Amino acid sequence: MGALVPATPHPTVELRRVTAGGITLNVALTGEGPAVLLLHGFPHTWELWTDILDGLAAHHRVIAPDMRGIGASDPAADGYDAGTLATDAEALLEALGETSATVVGIDAGTPPAFLLAMRRPELVRRLVLMEALLGRLPGAEGFLAHGAPWWFGFHAEPGLAEHVLPGHEARYIDWFLDSGTLGHGVRPALRDAFVRAHTGSEALRRAFSSYRALATSAQQIQAETDSGRRLTMPTMTIGAHPVGTALEHQVRPLADDLTGHLIEDCGHIIPLHRPDALLGLLRPFLAT
Repeated sequence: MGALVPATPHPTVELRRVTAGGITLNVALTGEGPAVLLLHGFPHTWELWTDILDGLAAHHRVIAPDMRGIGASDPAADGYDAGTLATDAEALLEALGETSATVVGIDAGTPPAFLLAMRRPELVRRLVLMEALLGRLPGAEGFLAHGAPWWFGFHAEPGLAEHVLPGHEARYIDWFLDSGTLGHGVRPALRDAFVRAHTGSEALRRAFSSYRALATSAQQIQAETDSGRRLTMPTMTIGAHPVGTALEHQVRPLADDLTGHLIEDCGHIIPLHRPDALLGLLRPFLAT
């Protein structure tokens, strides 16, 4: 369980194994106050949020899990669709004794954050969605004009990527970390933590499983919107490169109270590329 040791020392962070909804998650906890739940994407672990933890923990209880099957959370054979991941998040909050939380999702963490808010509006006090698309909802046509990003198809083909990549994981993960920070990369310790979490065919299979569940997730998202439910809580979308404002355009027709932001000169991995800019948006949103 080497992944239980943070790549960067966090003297205020407690790593706890929490059983929630039949699975055991590795969860980073810090701070006191109203809960903020942070849901990471690919190819990350909870340490994606390293550079904003202290800024949030000053006034909030920050909850940052390794998502199902990722990092030091227990392996899971299935359940990587957005609906099940939303249920994981709901169960985690319940296991930690939280009756409401601000939920923040980025990349693959965005669809489950959205579904949790649609299904359990009394549980989600505020919602922040970043750098992802929500299924096939209208609004992302410009982003998708030339097709989905190349890795979506590669990751979605069962048995392919996890057969091809073993032995080359570091180079592959580096590509995402470099492109997601517009060439800046991330600190070596964090980079090594992300590589460790995605090394080996089984770890890769689990990491790619959310891509293989995209059709199911899209159906779940469509079903919630077709039901007439809306995002009734204050909601914020944050875009960067490459998603830009596409997510905002998808969410705006569904939200009663939406604020959209675009961080200029920022790559996809907002919490590591532009943490100060992100905190500058999150803190006032959480305080209102």
